[in-house]
Amino acid sequence: MPNDRRLTCGACWDGTDLVLAVRVVPRASADAVVPERECLKVRLTAPPVEGKANQHLCRVLAELFRVPKSRVVVDRGATSRVKQVRIIEPRELPEFLRA
Repeated sequence: MPNDRRLTCGACWDGTDLVLAVRVVPRASADAVVPERECLKVRLTAPPVEGKANQHLCRVLAELFRVPKSRVVVDRGATSRVKQVRIIEPRELPEFLRA
């Protein structure tokens, strides 16, 4: 997948890893990934307490990119709503990320 270097939503390749800019909205009524101009807005049902939202974020993104949860890493912003998330060797790239 890294052959297609043009991506949207603040995503970029770092070797074979995909690095995402993510804005988390905890305590949402339903989980959803919404592409925005500069980042992905990820609405999560989990509360921002004791890392629960981060764990839930990793599950949601792992499902979206079809990788195990262990291959989704919060690089920056563990305690912030704005995060940098790394997907290690994603198996699938959602259509909305392709430029």
